[in-house]
Amino acid sequence: ILWTPSWKTGERDEVNGVLGKYCEDLYSVTRRKTRTVTCGPIKFGSDHPIVRQTMATTDTANVDASIEQIMRCADKGFDLVRITVQGKREANAAAAIREGLFKKGYDIPLCADMHFQPVVAQLVADAVEKIRINPGNFADGRKDFEEKVYESEADYVKEREYLTDAMIPLVQKCKDLNRCMRIGTNHGSLSSRVLSYYGDTPRGMVESAIEFADICRSQDFHNFVFSMKASNPLVMVQSYRLLASEMYRLDWDYPLHLGVTEAGEGEDGRMKSAVGIGTLLADGLGDTVRVSLTEDPEFEYEPCNRLSEMSEARLAATNPDAASRQAAVKKYVDTRDITAYSRRTGVLPEKTEEDKVDVSLFLNPNGSVISSVVPKMLSQDSAPYLYKELGFKTAVGMPFKDIATSDSIFMRTLPAVDDTNARTALRRMMEVGTGVIVPAEELKKNPLDNAVALMSLTEAAEANGELPDGAIRLAIEIDGTEDDDLIAKVKDLNPAMVLISIDPSLSQLHASRRVFEIFKANDIDAPAIHHYKTKVADSNNLALELGTKVGSLLTDGNGDGVLIEQVGENNFSVDFLRNTAFSLLQGCRMRNTKTEFVSCPSCGRTLFDLQETTAKIQDATGHLPGVTVAVMGCIVNGPGEMADADFGYVGTLPGKVDLYYGKEVVRKNIPNDDAVDALVELIKSYDMWKDKEEVEEEAVVAA
Repeated sequence: ILWTPSWKTGERDEVNGVLGKYCEDLYSVTRRKTRTVTCGPIKFGSDHPIVRQTMATTDTANVDASIEQIMRCADKGFDLVRITVQGKREANAAAAIREGLFKKGYDIPLCADMHFQPVVAQLVADAVEKIRINPGNFADGRKDFEEKVYESEADYVKEREYLTDAMIPLVQKCKDLNRCMRIGTNHGSLSSRVLSYYGDTPRGMVESAIEFADICRSQDFHNFVFSMKASNPLVMVQSYRLLASEMYRLDWDYPLHLGVTEAGEGEDGRMKSAVGIGTLLADGLGDTVRVSLTEDPEFEYEPCNRLSEMSEARLAATNPDAASRQAAVKKYVDTRDITAYSRRTGVLPEKTEEDKVDVSLFLNPNGSVISSVVPKMLSQDSAPYLYKELGFKTAVGMPFKDIATSDSIFMRTLPAVDDTNARTALRRMMEVGTGVIVPAEELKKNPLDNAVALMSLTEAAEANGELPDGAIRLAIEIDGTEDDDLIAKVKDLNPAMVLISIDPSLSQLHASRRVFEIFKANDIDAPAIHHYKTKVADSNNLALELGTKVGSLLTDGNGDGVLIEQVGENNFSVDFLRNTAFSLLQGCRMRNTKTEFVSCPSCGRTLFDLQETTAKIQDATGHLPGVTVAVMGCIVNGPGEMADADFGYVGTLPGKVDLYYGKEVVRKNIPNDDAVDALVELIKSYDMWKDKEEVEEEAVVAA
């Protein structure tokens, strides 16, 4: 076998050159050129549409139920369905499922999901069009965390022999039958061998996959795709980009399967998936997509299809409008380092002795949420409800900031100066550290003491940063049409924040990246808030749009918060948009305001009702910000794929659950009916529990 030269020793740099580009074009959305990989009647690769796929949740051994569910998935629009194959029983069932689907007129290809069973993988290759193998456990046996010590590179590569022995028979079988393979690395289920040598890192994921690709290539087998999945979108994005960059320098052109593993459910699951998948699709990376939700597989189609459609609409080669927007962005040099994540952190405004309100609380160092508010929400009757919508606690009608309260509010128009009730409501929020951001022109007509005056960069430069009467700080709006010298003036203007609100004639992604490059070149450290304007009326679509368009910038480490403003009809409440914004920040690993759940999407291995159990666990533990709980249906998605969680709830036997603290099993074989309560007690035993706050009805003081 011609093994790829070692990265760790530097040999790869010497032989193949240093790591370079990771995508086809940094300045326009262009699909990475990939070879065509066949999978029955479908084809992966840059010459073909993005393939939409999902995974069955039925017990594979239940042939009739599996056939029915796969047909529903095909009818919904999916191109491929994955099924789990634990052993020979499921391999035989897979053959029956394939035959049954053909008899019913369905030729949708099937993928067998393999863990631990090289021999069974060979058996099931007779029946299905695609085999997914996980390098972390295909040949390494059951996952353990025993640390191995390698004195040298030679010691590490010596253990490749058993990988080769396990893989070559399967590779030959796939080659002979023209089957497709996915080399699917998972962040949480790297082998103990790789973990010991590379650590739990994107580099370890990439090197693990390259080893298995080397074995395939040694047999002249090239009908495979890669995946680099993780439940953390930042790790997932970095891993895929790193793999793509390695393939460029190795002159490989294998397609990529994109997915955020164990994303969860509802808007949060869609948001997390959009952050990871949408970011990479915007780079032109990705040939097939799976959105992993803790829901029935049919419900994965809409987000999967929408992300694919959004990606295709951005391609410069096939969409003249997109090409025009990307070409209209002024020239800049993209200096992002895709091999490491570092966040640009804006310097927050500081309170001075003259300030009558605490401006240091207008933004949050871990990421800020600014909510759009209109005057009618401040009326005497409406103000108490607005406080709640903005996430304030209240005591005798007075608002106080809580862990997920909007940091500031944005108002295009203000209530009249003589509207005492509305002005009092604003003053009460400002007194507890809430910024009120208002266009400077509105403040000139309708002054508000201690407001933050918003000006376009051009206006601010012309006024030399001079504020309207009563305003306490300056906020600047940048739309991306400004030239470099004008943007550089932000440094001297010293605003409390910059709102990045890209002109519709420009590509939001590329214009925003240009702004951050100019900030970096000029040491501009003003906090940058992404001002996202939307007309979307569907909550799931909003999560997908926001995750893709703003999340793709936050995953680069660029941005200090988000302001979502509805344009036209108000389809969503202030409360919903606030929570959506906080979900985005949490999905991008910036600011935790609630429990983080890592829940697998269910499959034929699942040993309990995953959706029902996840709902119970979320109800019991969803009020614990900073705590991560993994809910895994079986051991395959257990100690490995939830290894970065604080606590794990893992199915092990029918009707029984094991509980984990980190990577360690601390309670075994707990009956399902008792397991949620046992999880709560476990969290308490590690002093990470707090009781839910009771919501009390209170007398409302007149605003």
